[in-house]
Amino acid sequence: MDGVVGLEECSQGEGFEGWPFGCIGRVSGHVARQIPGLAQREAGRENLGMNQASNAGSCGTMLREYMTHLRVEKGLRPLSCEAYQHDLEIFAEYLEGGGGDGAGVKTFLTAQQADVSGFLQHLREHGVQSRSIARKLSCLRGLYRWLLMDKRIQRDPTVNIESPESWKVLPKSLPEDEVTEMLERSAAAARVGDGAGSGLGVALRDHAMLEVLYAGGLRVGEMVSLRQEDLHLDTASVQVRGKGDKERIVPIGRSAVEALEAYLQNGRPELLRARRGGGGRGDGLERTLFLSVRGRPLTTQAVWQMVRRADSHASPHKLRHSMATHMVEHGADLRTVQTLLGHADIATTQVYTHLAIDRLKTVHRMCHPRAQRRMVEA
Repeated sequence: MDGVVGLEECSQGEGFEGWPFGCIGRVSGHVARQIPGLAQREAGRENLGMNQASNAGSCGTMLREYMTHLRVEKGLRPLSCEAYQHDLEIFAEYLEGGGGDGAGVKTFLTAQQADVSGFLQHLREHGVQSRSIARKLSCLRGLYRWLLMDKRIQRDPTVNIESPESWKVLPKSLPEDEVTEMLERSAAAARVGDGAGSGLGVALRDHAMLEVLYAGGLRVGEMVSLRQEDLHLDTASVQVRGKGDKERIVPIGRSAVEALEAYLQNGRPELLRARRGGGGRGDGLERTLFLSVRGRPLTTQAVWQMVRRADSHASPHKLRHSMATHMVEHGADLRTVQTLLGHADIATTQVYTHLAIDRLKTVHRMCHPRAQRRMVEA
């Protein structure tokens, strides 16, 4: 599922909170607004027959087991699990209404290839973009691979169903001079601060976070989960836990190291003091690196808001793309960028190749023997 474009962005959004496990058999207003047509059977749902309620309960139990598999065995992050659960709930609702042929209530175990094809067609008819459809199909394939390995089904209904063609969306990045200007503004604010206390602590924290986001290309979820022991300032690097709880060492530059040192020395103690002044207890969260004004761990929403305040065109993920873009433009190879970003597949990183086409042409002219001959003849 890592190879589907857009899943990374989805896993970093904050749109899937509050989906309870086992809510199969009804579709929320949120899903109804996303997929028109799946909500039209909502009225009268209270009068479900015993057989239909039993099927819904079966799907709910199976979905809970699969979510446990993703979290425990696959090590997926909570937001990724919620995104997969959200997609499977929509499919379960479709099956509950009869699936592709409309003949009786179906479950995950009784779904056929026609039901999967019909579900994808239903999404297309209601204006769902091909990238979202591809992600949902990838999610279904993961579920049915698990069911097949667990010997709950004899045949995978997603086999031989082609993923819809989708345009590769080019990553949006900021110009290098705009990033430099943003970091210089935050550095000036950190030097001046807002008097003392939490104002100074927030300014130092924000500057350190911007420097680390751009220097290391961290995802927003990776940023908020950093702990003090993850920093290795002596070697100018941080230890990051990414998707699937995979760890990687990411180097950061001198500017980021200096910003972190200033935050650890003068900023973080002020923020932690604000929490203790409010009667907070030591609950194991003191090791969290970046704190809020109340001395609590930051949320992903707070990081997004902070970056947007620093630059109205920026976002945490756009800074990640900017880091990769600028490195490729300055001559970095894709394997290095892949390692820094924590991509499981080089295909995910190859989207940046278009950024270096001019440099590739220059290198080709300089290094290829046939190109050199043409240059001499000219």
